[in-house]
Amino acid sequence: MAAPTLQPPSFLLANLKADATTKPLLQRCQDLVKIIDEYPAKELHLIFPWLVECVFGTLDGIIAGWNLRLLHSRSNEYHIVMDFLNPSGPMMKLVYKLQAEEYKYEIPVNYLPGPVKACIQEGVLPDCPLFHNKLQFPLSGLLSLNLALNPFEFFMFNFAYCLIAPKSYPQGQHGSSTDSAYFVLVDTYLKYFLPSEGTVPPSPFSDSRGSVTAPSPRSSSVSFAGYGVHSPSLLKHHIFHQPSVNAEPSAQEIWRSETLLQMFVEVWLHHYSLEMYQKLQSPQVKLALLQYRLSMSSMPCQPHAPPGSGTLHTYQVLLPFHSSPPLWGPLEEPFTPTEEHVLVVRLLVKHLHAFSNSLKPEQLSSSPSVHSHTHTSPLEEFKRVVVQRFVQQKLYLFLQHCFGHWPLDASFRAVLETWLSYIQPWRYTGEKINPQPDQNRTVPDKWESFAQENLLMYTKLFQVFLNRTVRTDLVNAKNALMVFRVAKVFAQPNLAEMIQKGEQLFLEPEHVLHHRQPRGYLTPSQGGSYLSSRQKVVTDMVFRVKSHVYSLEGQDCQYKQMFGTELRGAVMKLIQMIAQARQTAKRISDHSNEVAASSSFLSWFGLSSSDHNNTFSGAESEESGECLKKTHEFLDRALENLCLIFKLNQGQLTQLISNLGSSQDDGNCKQLPDCIQGENGLILTDLGRRQIINGLRRFDLQYQGDPELQPIRSYENALLVRLFYRISSLLNDRFGGHMSALCSRPDFLGRLGCHYLTIPDSTTKTNQSPVSRLTLERNRPPRLSLRPLASYRTILLLLLLYVFGALLSFGPVSSTLIILAGGFLYGLFMTLFGDKLKTH
Repeated sequence: MAAPTLQPPSFLLANLKADATTKPLLQRCQDLVKIIDEYPAKELHLIFPWLVECVFGTLDGIIAGWNLRLLHSRSNEYHIVMDFLNPSGPMMKLVYKLQAEEYKYEIPVNYLPGPVKACIQEGVLPDCPLFHNKLQFPLSGLLSLNLALNPFEFFMFNFAYCLIAPKSYPQGQHGSSTDSAYFVLVDTYLKYFLPSEGTVPPSPFSDSRGSVTAPSPRSSSVSFAGYGVHSPSLLKHHIFHQPSVNAEPSAQEIWRSETLLQMFVEVWLHHYSLEMYQKLQSPQVKLALLQYRLSMSSMPCQPHAPPGSGTLHTYQVLLPFHSSPPLWGPLEEPFTPTEEHVLVVRLLVKHLHAFSNSLKPEQLSSSPSVHSHTHTSPLEEFKRVVVQRFVQQKLYLFLQHCFGHWPLDASFRAVLETWLSYIQPWRYTGEKINPQPDQNRTVPDKWESFAQENLLMYTKLFQVFLNRTVRTDLVNAKNALMVFRVAKVFAQPNLAEMIQKGEQLFLEPEHVLHHRQPRGYLTPSQGGSYLSSRQKVVTDMVFRVKSHVYSLEGQDCQYKQMFGTELRGAVMKLIQMIAQARQTAKRISDHSNEVAASSSFLSWFGLSSSDHNNTFSGAESEESGECLKKTHEFLDRALENLCLIFKLNQGQLTQLISNLGSSQDDGNCKQLPDCIQGENGLILTDLGRRQIINGLRRFDLQYQGDPELQPIRSYENALLVRLFYRISSLLNDRFGGHMSALCSRPDFLGRLGCHYLTIPDSTTKTNQSPVSRLTLERNRPPRLSLRPLASYRTILLLLLLYVFGALLSFGPVSSTLIILAGGFLYGLFMTLFGDKLKTH
């Protein structure tokens, strides 16, 4: 295929737009590869925004682009797209080519995450340095603010936003698969720009000026100590340090890794409620936190925290000289992440743990003085701080939002596994350990500092999960599995002790710290003692834990201990609910077995009783047989793990279960759930809701509408039901008055008419909702019902009677007359002696 001829950029863009509607994807990609290789950056600059829009779609979701979230490996276009968007592919080559010329591309502020957008519109600098010095102020005012991003930032923003952009998928398709092109590309970009082994590959594009340089990289001699933390000066914000003249190539290249991570974190995680935003932006909270830190840092001879030590992980303190009225409008739209969104976030969390854990042991354990030497590569320094300073706060708020707003169904498993992946970084060390059950794996002591600096990730989210669990149906095997998963993780040896120690450090009184603080830190050779060094370590650990909690929950937070009395009581209630769910699952399983055993071929002929009005089913299709066995197994193991976590002995567990008493027997299941009498009827209490959720009690549900309009049963012929309904409707409309007059007679004919015609039963008294009560107030007249004739049982019974009549040499007409006569005689008998039979 001949290469495209060189022509003005406007014609080039027009031709590409025309080819987008006529040529197949393979040919378009081949043309783009040649254009990227042959055209200069000046001409490629004009087609770059259009090309990004074609690939990822528009930010408003109107144009879907290449539908990366629906493109799977089974598709013919999958490998074409993956080759084109590969980190070393043509698209990234175009990005680097434009990056060398320092072009800028605008993104409307309205498409930024809600908190960032609100910050900018309030005139406050966002806490992420990614958005600093990039605002474009048009003449039209603040509402049309734009961000000027370089080509790499522009590409990564559109790629990240593709995940949360509103999309209208074709019916029957949804983007929640982990083998989609988008999911695989995220994994590829993370492995390429955040490598666990080796360094970030250099830019594949070079021009006459040399390698592509960062717009504002960090000098190799400057550490991460001032990144994502408080600067010693109150007037300084987060900054990207300008490159030095002799900056190393590795320092020039790491900016891509930082940009990619910040873009992913900001776009995917920087979403939370209006209440939380107001809390984090409150000057009072920030000032209180700042005062606490200044009081801690102003102690005599307080040593300076080494770079990368992780002692000051907080959000940026912004104390503007004057505060404008907040604009809460941009945050009013609710944020509801999808399951696909959460799965991608979990992929990010797992990779960041692996990336951080790939830090060399000598770098991890080196002294602070070594950190400042130039031989420490920026990538190794980046690994040391990446989780705590780039991800922790926003992921905590993201998970907290999901825990509080996610539906109470099995799809919560994606959120749960994301949380469990974050709080178990030791699973992603890459070390080959001896195969042994997870329950017996002891958490190494080196992770104690991680557990303390992420205390709320363990304790607060465990409490929120506990509140969710008591509102779910634990008889469901999927919900029981989630309880088991959490209990299994927290029951790992040594983890509960780490969490408990972190809580003790947080609750350490501040005045005790001042007394413990020595006048100076002297080595033993200088007249000091090892005790003072130990006190320094304890003080530093207390400072880390308090800094972590106050930065996420505010100085006035009311912390609830995970191993305190209140939460322990909640765990006891959960254990009781688990015991109740176990008994319910066993009862349902036994009932299903009894029904299966009692069912026989004869029951199909109508010889077994059937309850048409009762719509309650003891076991759903997904909660029968093998699923109930799994439920029992998961709940048993969850009970064992909860006893290990909270140190409950077998006697306490037996007493808790025995306290259920007789409320779990079969007779009690027939009682109504716990209710109070309201103005319009019964109102469920919280106890009643839990009883219904766990199948302990139920209402006696009956159909109270028109019997002729009940849903067609599985034992009825749908065609005959509709046909007989039309026939009976015509007869009832025509002879309804005569039927009413007949049934209103007090003599024998009136009682005989009531037997054959359907009349409302006023003898049974049931609890009714206000709507049903108003409906039943309208009296239904007597009417003829032919629906029983549409039952397969009735049809088979009539067929057998006709066959039996044929064997006795009766014709169809004679058999029909005999059947009608038998039915009439049966009606006479029931009319004369029916009341007497009922009394006996």
